[in-house]
Amino acid sequence: MTGVALRGLLARRVRAVLTALAIVLGVAMVSGSFVLTDTISKAFDTIFTSSYSHTDAVVSGKKLVDYSNGGNATVSQTLLERIKRMPNVEAASGALIDLNGDSTHATLIGRDGKAIQSNGNPTFGFGIDPSQSRFNPLKLKSGTWATGRHDVVIDSETAKKHHFQVGDPIGVAASGPKERFRIVGTATYGDVQSLGGATLAIFSIPTAQRLLDLDGYSVISVAAKPGVSSGSLVSELTRELPQTAQVRTGKQQANEDKKGVASFISFIRGFLLGFGGIALFVGAFVIFNTLSITVAQRTRELATLRTLGASRRQVLRSVVLESFVIGLLASAIGLVSGFGLAKGLSSLFGALGLTLPQASPVYATHTFVISLLLGVVVTVVAGFVPALRATRVPPIAAVREGAVIQRKKRLGPAAGVVLFGIASVLIAYATLGGHLGSGKSLLALAGGALLGLLSVAGFAPVLVTALAGVVGIPARRLGGAAGRLATDNATRNPARTASTAAALMIGLALVTFVAVLGKGLHGSVDRALNKQVAADWVVTSQNGWSSFPAAAGTAAAKAPGVTLASSIRSDRGRIGKANVTVNGIEPATITRVYHFQWKQGSDATLAKLGGGALVKQAFAKKHDLAVGDGFTLRSPAGKPVRLTVAGIFQPPRVMELLGGVVISNDAFDRTFPRPTNSLTLIKGSPTQAGLDRALAAFPDAKPQTRADYVTAQSSFINTMLNLLYVLLALSVIVSLFGMLNTLVLSVFERTRELGMLRAVGMTRRQTRRMVRHESVITALIGAALGLPLGIMLAAAVTHALGKYGVTFSLPVASLAIFTVAAMIAGILAAIAPARRASRLNVLEALQYE
Repeated sequence: MTGVALRGLLARRVRAVLTALAIVLGVAMVSGSFVLTDTISKAFDTIFTSSYSHTDAVVSGKKLVDYSNGGNATVSQTLLERIKRMPNVEAASGALIDLNGDSTHATLIGRDGKAIQSNGNPTFGFGIDPSQSRFNPLKLKSGTWATGRHDVVIDSETAKKHHFQVGDPIGVAASGPKERFRIVGTATYGDVQSLGGATLAIFSIPTAQRLLDLDGYSVISVAAKPGVSSGSLVSELTRELPQTAQVRTGKQQANEDKKGVASFISFIRGFLLGFGGIALFVGAFVIFNTLSITVAQRTRELATLRTLGASRRQVLRSVVLESFVIGLLASAIGLVSGFGLAKGLSSLFGALGLTLPQASPVYATHTFVISLLLGVVVTVVAGFVPALRATRVPPIAAVREGAVIQRKKRLGPAAGVVLFGIASVLIAYATLGGHLGSGKSLLALAGGALLGLLSVAGFAPVLVTALAGVVGIPARRLGGAAGRLATDNATRNPARTASTAAALMIGLALVTFVAVLGKGLHGSVDRALNKQVAADWVVTSQNGWSSFPAAAGTAAAKAPGVTLASSIRSDRGRIGKANVTVNGIEPATITRVYHFQWKQGSDATLAKLGGGALVKQAFAKKHDLAVGDGFTLRSPAGKPVRLTVAGIFQPPRVMELLGGVVISNDAFDRTFPRPTNSLTLIKGSPTQAGLDRALAAFPDAKPQTRADYVTAQSSFINTMLNLLYVLLALSVIVSLFGMLNTLVLSVFERTRELGMLRAVGMTRRQTRRMVRHESVITALIGAALGLPLGIMLAAAVTHALGKYGVTFSLPVASLAIFTVAAMIAGILAAIAPARRASRLNVLEALQYE
């Protein structure tokens, strides 16, 4: 029977290839996801490992607050000198290098006068001691290290991309206005080929401290004398450190630095694997449908095998073996294809401004095992039901003309209704329980969506005749006899049509869900910003979300036509054990450019803000604070300040421009060592050119009208939607192969029928039109099932997000585009089958059995 199965595959090569393609694409996505994320992980490992490769101990400031603009606490020159004098220390060197914080950022300026940055990628500014090369993680590629006040070394990738050479002048902006430097060298970070979109500006220690407005160092690297272990050195150093400092071995510090990156890589991997899973899920429908058709067409062949003595088990084994061989070959091809797809995914992220660090490709064992295993298992499981049907072919069918398998009563519709009920319960739990975002609710939502898709696929055969009657109206009215025959063909075998349409339905349902939810999010972001901002112009950083120098706000106020400029500071602080976003405002002017939604207090409350604070309602509730209560706020450097609650407000839950605690700018500047602005809100009628000239010394500051600002802030939604559309397109392509496969097999199955139609006068053009209309009707059935399902799922999620201001809104234009795309998919799938059907030899077709 093994030989029979293999010869059968060779005899039906076209069907086998088309079936395999459905698995190839899904496995390629899985393989490519692993290769890409493993390569990114290797790049980050190289970065962090090379940072401490010759370091026994690392002394750094404690991280008191997460995501602070000011970074962690620094360590002093005095501490460095004390460490150097310790008996077990061979060498020690201070540096300003912080890969995980915002304290060491310096923006390079291109020849066009604009900041060199890519969609918010880091712009690192480092200070190193070139005399201590053993502690330097950077590798000089050309020139020399920076030693003078106006010397800078830049990363070699930026130099190549922007055509800079050693000796060229370049502008750099850090915590103040931009300054002019001379490029004295180019460097890379360890052996990493690319830092993605990040840039490096490397200075001498004194220059970096001045530019970055930092006292001391971010890290002190220490090497032990021969015979002294890292553990012993760490124990000795611990006794010498102040409360704001900490010490780890070099290996421990590298692992600590990797933690944040590891969670990010895990997210990216899970995100991409999810789309690979969707493609395989769609591929399972294609395999199921293809093998079901094939088994039906091989009735006489299977019956003959039974007549010759083959048992049901042998027949089952034969069909399962076909599935296994197809799955194994397809998985192997998909695995290799994934290596190339990884580069494509990397380019996709880059095109969307999400460039990531790169190293040489990593082909890990788990990539091979998981990809092959997943592809084979999905193929075999999808082919098992058709294999069971093959065992029910009676031997007598070998001598019956046109014999078909006697199927048991279909349980699909009933099972579909049950699954739909379970899916509804799971989605209701996820979206109506008020805890959307928790692990359990997200799992319930994913499970409900999966079961919902399966349930619709289960009872779809019942709906096929009605849906074909509706979507087939244009074909019947415009396509003549060919159009009427196409509608009849689509309803001849509802189960087959439903299974083919279900593959396309899944992709369209998910695309529709994304589009509808994205439309609602767009609206909520726009409303939230317009509700808060009353300014005519808004100054932000170039990427729109990071901070920029406070002096830029002062410069903007001097532009012609500006009647008022009110800056909003931003940083992170700590209250008890909780981190909180802290904003500074100008009490005298803020109400003219920002709308407060007061819960306790009024605009007059701002006059009392000297030693007080406004707190957000959610923050006050969480920390049991009321007006008049006192609390202690600590800065990233650990400095405490006592504040009294002067008022309580609550901004929109989406795109909050003010955080949990709001104090005056004077109090903010006294508390936070490196104050920066998140926004500067402007009233008046300045021109774009006037503001650009006023902010010329601050290339990271970007002035926009309020309308442009609102549009820019919601642009990230468009970026995410485009990424999701591209990734979901993979499942649509898989369903396209499924439709093509079904039509090819259908043409084989109806060879004699097509010959008779040609014999009674149907032209080749009418034959092509009939096959094409049938394909389009099947695609539109998929759209008729998928679009409402996606809308329903988006409506449920939107309801759960209603407390954040997200409202339900139908993107009519997008839904129309999806419908047209489904029709185009149907036309493309029909090209080859329609051509073959029209070229059949009439006499040979009439003799076909």
